[in-house]
Amino acid sequence: MASKQMVHMNQGQGERSYARNSGIQNAQQNRMKLLIERAIIDLCSSTLLPETMVIADLGCSSGPNALALVSVVVEAIHGYCLQFQQPPPELCVFLNDLPDNDFTTVVKSLVTLRRINDPVVVTGVAPGSFYERLFTSSSVHLVCSSSSLHWLSKAPEVLRRNQFPAYYIDEHVRREKLPMVLEAYVQQFRKDFKHFLELRAKELVPGGQMVVSIIGRHSDGIAPFHIWDILAQVLSLMASEGVIDKAKFDSFYVPVYGPSKEDLREIIQEDGSFFIKEFLVHDFLSDLDSALVTPSWIANQIRVVYEQIVVQHFGDVMDEFVRIAERRWSLDASLLQQDHAGLAMLTLSVAKA
Repeated sequence: MASKQMVHMNQGQGERSYARNSGIQNAQQNRMKLLIERAIIDLCSSTLLPETMVIADLGCSSGPNALALVSVVVEAIHGYCLQFQQPPPELCVFLNDLPDNDFTTVVKSLVTLRRINDPVVVTGVAPGSFYERLFTSSSVHLVCSSSSLHWLSKAPEVLRRNQFPAYYIDEHVRREKLPMVLEAYVQQFRKDFKHFLELRAKELVPGGQMVVSIIGRHSDGIAPFHIWDILAQVLSLMASEGVIDKAKFDSFYVPVYGPSKEDLREIIQEDGSFFIKEFLVHDFLSDLDSALVTPSWIANQIRVVYEQIVVQHFGDVMDEFVRIAERRWSLDASLLQQDHAGLAMLTLSVAKA
């Protein structure tokens, strides 16, 4: 049986930490702000303003982004109450991520949140997988999740069991096998996302809402569905050059799937627990300073996200990964755009049906 993969971002505050290399995720959180503010208006105006409200951010990670979404929520509630001269509800804010997340820095940030806001804000962490129950029934008013739900509960077991590589080094073979690999990932995502919706429907109050963003793709076609394709491209070069073992590369499975807008809409409609209020699609690197998007910057963004999984499988190879990635993109700048082609940021708000 394969060992459980480590799925958490690089910890701490150093040069290679997620805290200092999460510009893409921060840009996506900024896109969610308007949808969150609209969700708060709906929650506060559709019924009598509750005396207490429970807010949860699922997949909060660490660093400055950990508090970004819940801070928007708290400010939006405070602003609404000021505008309509209503007493603000007492707020309970939960931040969730897997137990290996760097909760030390998260907890310190939560203390800051409690000090700077006028409404009563009680804070806490809820470690665990968002593919499990996290809260009591009908207790949560708003769920936010940014750049997290493309992570699967596990890589497709059918590929591992039959020893089918998720990414073939030979391009001809890769194109030939792609439909089979795609179907395995599609089925795992459908199972996981449907289960996520079922769990949240139990935890949310009647009329409760969710605002989520997912790294996905523009089209509903076969390619590109590997949103970790940019990682696989560099690792395949490393395997070809003998830096990592080819057999190990063939047995490397990343538990990530990039859905299309059509994927999400179909699953939500089939499940029936929620109805879609708004759905936005943005280019993956839009809203980022183009001068910032250099080979070195992108390589480090990838490193902080995938280093734990890569090191667990291949050993300490990330310095070489960064070197080869920078060489690849510096020699041909068009490859940097090519490796991101088709990727999109999907942002949607839904309400409990």
